[in-house]
Amino acid sequence: MKTTKLLVPLLTLACTLMLSSCKTADSPATSAPSNVLYVCGCGADCKCNVASTKPGKCGCGHALKPGHLCKVEGDTALLCMCDVGCKCAVDAKEPAKCGCGKPLHKVSLKGTGIYFCNCGGSCTCNTVSDKPSQCKCGMALKKVD
Repeated sequence: MKTTKLLVPLLTLACTLMLSSCKTADSPATSAPSNVLYVCGCGADCKCNVASTKPGKCGCGHALKPGHLCKVEGDTALLCMCDVGCKCAVDAKEPAKCGCGKPLHKVSLKGTGIYFCNCGGSCTCNTVSDKPSQCKCGMALKKVD
């Protein structure tokens, strides 16, 4: 009986220590640069111009939808609104569309707090982050206030 009284608190302490030492990994959207931006999903005529590196809601109440970053022109992101794993790129024959045929969604990154790759020209890095970081090409990500 005396052993049982000692064993229960020791097991409880061991379990508590094991659980407190476990930690969940940060999601890719918050810990590492990505090529996914979340934009307001209120439709084709959306004037919200909301962009985020994390899922959430727009100020108008609609859920933010994920888009695959195809290109950044100046401080404007061109997104294909396919699924997150989309491998689309800007269509060479129709620059207003992505390779899957969907129209590209444009959103200004100015004032969003989002850092993005701005290596210019035929850059295919398409990297965005909510924190200062580096682009796939090694350049520092840029933020436009």
